[in-house]
Amino acid sequence: MEIIKAFLSAFTPKPKLTISEWADSYRVLSKESASEAGKWRTSRAEYQRGIMDAVSNPQFKQIVVMSSAQVGKTSILENIIGFYVHYEPAPIMVLQPTLEMAQAFSKDRLDPMFRDTPVLNEIIPTQSRKSNSTILHKKFNGGHITMAGANSAASLASRPIKVLLADEVDRYPESAGEEGDPVNLAKKRTTTFWDKKIFLCSTPTIKDNSRIEFAYNQSDMRKFFVPCPECGKKQYLKWENVKWEKYNPKSAKYFCEICGSGWNDAKRWEAISKGEWIAQKESQDIAGFHLNEIYSPWVKLEDMVKNFLEAQKTPATLKTFINTSLGETWEDDSEKLDYTGLMKRIEDYQGIPDEVIYLTAGVDTQDDRLEIEIVGWGVDYESWSIDYLILEGDPAEMYVWQKLDEVLDRYKPNAVGIDTGGHKTKFVYQYVAKNRFKNIFAFKGSSVLNAPTINPRPNRNNEYKVPLYMVGVNTIKDTIYSFLSIEDIGAGYCHFPKRDEEYFKQLTSEKREQNGKWVKTRHRNEALDCRVYAYGVLELLGALQGGIRWYKKKKKKSQPKDKGVEIEF
Repeated sequence: MEIIKAFLSAFTPKPKLTISEWADSYRVLSKESASEAGKWRTSRAEYQRGIMDAVSNPQFKQIVVMSSAQVGKTSILENIIGFYVHYEPAPIMVLQPTLEMAQAFSKDRLDPMFRDTPVLNEIIPTQSRKSNSTILHKKFNGGHITMAGANSAASLASRPIKVLLADEVDRYPESAGEEGDPVNLAKKRTTTFWDKKIFLCSTPTIKDNSRIEFAYNQSDMRKFFVPCPECGKKQYLKWENVKWEKYNPKSAKYFCEICGSGWNDAKRWEAISKGEWIAQKESQDIAGFHLNEIYSPWVKLEDMVKNFLEAQKTPATLKTFINTSLGETWEDDSEKLDYTGLMKRIEDYQGIPDEVIYLTAGVDTQDDRLEIEIVGWGVDYESWSIDYLILEGDPAEMYVWQKLDEVLDRYKPNAVGIDTGGHKTKFVYQYVAKNRFKNIFAFKGSSVLNAPTINPRPNRNNEYKVPLYMVGVNTIKDTIYSFLSIEDIGAGYCHFPKRDEEYFKQLTSEKREQNGKWVKTRHRNEALDCRVYAYGVLELLGALQGGIRWYKKKKKKSQPKDKGVEIEF
């Protein structure tokens, strides 16, 4: 009898499920990747239903999600993968900004999902020694999952795919090697499938330089409207309607833009559970979704207000809030920065001001010299240029590095970042290896457009096994230019002693192009590079010690010597 049932079931068509229905039926959240482990419930964050079901809707070829953090975007990605592995087997590509991030996604997110969701564990068992799957390529009947990095043209090649899941697209490099735009390269892999699915998601970055903003603007531009608990009128939730009493973030409420009633967190979450997606324009085959953190069931308004107040310190921190909490692009005004304006700030200070807490050095390596800036950092990134030196000579010669030793011995910085680019890489490695216990670090600029400021996991794949840290130079330049644009002394403000005009020209020698990349506007830019490394090594120091500590240790008062007694040794 059981054999007959099994035979008949093989010819029984599957019930048609949407991805949200599949997730509610089968998905189990893992403790490693979720604050609420256990059975998945789409109703926990109702806005996720429309996003997932758009993917399983045959009308849409492309689905775009421009959002803040903390809205469950990665869990949505996982559910899409689970659906296509278990329910509609297909070849899938998961595209991350780098191969390293692709490996981390596979190990930290996919493996726990396959382990803890029974129907997936039967298909891709995580403990089986017989499995022919790898970290970056997992096979199953009817398809495979390929993990790829947008920085690696090789990982984007060859395999045809039906489902493309491109995560954090605003952090992709402009080009995958020399092959061109990584999103377009990945899309070409879907050409042979009439029922292909392309899913693009990301927190946005700079206005008019954001991949996800561009893709969202090509879609039907949906927004999630929720009914007011008091008047019932539906509205899209905006940050401008969050209000609080001065100095009291706990008082924060969302205020209805129709009737003016205030919603606490409980009322807000209840309203969101009854919301719906409404398209702002027509699009035949692209569904677009925009979300901010106000919708998240895991975020309290009090915490958003605290983060917003903290973000007011500098343009760089405000940009982070706009991008990651509001899911909106940042309007960049770096074009307005002019070197003559910085020269007007010249102050009459010498030595190291009392406000300085950290001292860092950024070293730029050229074929015939080293250039170095010593920078003092005070509370909330207020900075003082302490010294700028050009050490003439070929870095292949020992005496040039001895000159650098003399400078570092004089200032004793907390940390030093040295550029390994150019033609003198070998000699930088030798110097860093020799000084491995002096907080002197080897840096290399990352090609990823929106790479993190610093990757605290170094690469040691070099002759001298020196830890090489990748620096997000474009990201840091965003920050530095935002600091330079601050006109009021305080957080982020940059102080300068007397410097020649050339220094200020070099410091402002780049501009952001439409593709988001910083490019030179003049031949010399060493002063900017030195400031990049000086800032980068400060952030590395913070990462290694568990955070930047903006306080100074109180000096012990020296005891007066007893002049009445002479002690001989």
